[in-house]
Amino acid sequence: MDKPWKISRGPIAATELDVEKANAINSMLIRPVGVLPAKPGDPVLPFAVGLFNELRPLLKPEAGVTTLRRATAAFVHCRRYYFASAQPDSMRHNIDGEPVEPLSAEDRLVAQKRFLSLKQSAKVEAPEPALVPTPVLSKNEQIRAALLRGRKSTVS
Repeated sequence: MDKPWKISRGPIAATELDVEKANAINSMLIRPVGVLPAKPGDPVLPFAVGLFNELRPLLKPEAGVTTLRRATAAFVHCRRYYFASAQPDSMRHNIDGEPVEPLSAEDRLVAQKRFLSLKQSAKVEAPEPALVPTPVLSKNEQIRAALLRGRKSTVS
């Protein structure tokens, strides 16, 4: 995997989770920004280098820079963002969502590797708990259990 992908999957559509992360960022800003998806199905757009410095002046007074940085990191370090960045025709976008420059082959390769790593780790499932086998009851034990169940209902 030393070469970036050559076949484009086209625009990568945002999921509900991507939109929730984008809304978390927009809620800290004085206005929504066009580079973030507004609804599921909108394209996930790779950010222009230094975009965070353009977001900071839009920060609401009650919101913290560290919180904005964490919310932005949660968005850009997810699988679909890496997948969008790894595409051969991927472009970096400004704060308004306008393309400004193509991603370099090196940046696309890094995104590709991170995407595949996250995809692989998502496939690793937790081991299933061992099932406890139900005990096999003898005919006598089954009859006794049935009689006891009947007794409880007549006693009540």
